[in-house]
Amino acid sequence: MPLYQRKRPDASFDGAGGPVYTHAPMPPQQPDNAWAGMGLGWTITAHLIGGMAAIGGLGYLLDRLLGTDNVFTGIGFVLGAAGGIYAVYLRFGRGEDADG
Repeated sequence: MPLYQRKRPDASFDGAGGPVYTHAPMPPQQPDNAWAGMGLGWTITAHLIGGMAAIGGLGYLLDRLLGTDNVFTGIGFVLGAAGGIYAVYLRFGRGEDADG
């Protein structure tokens, strides 16, 4: 059993009757790594595309149900893009001094 998964001998209990376990240590940051920001870029891209696909898909279904000609699909893609941008702002764009 790895050291970080062992029970701490002086650990307090969490209230549910079980012992508290330690977490695995985080790997050190490597600023010289050329691929360091790649994960962040893919996460932002996934937020934007996911928002457009989800809300645009709902607009497409609404168009099919109402028999309209791609009116709600366009509205859904625009609202999905706006929602994706807002989700990226909430997760990454607030800055260091923001609460939460």
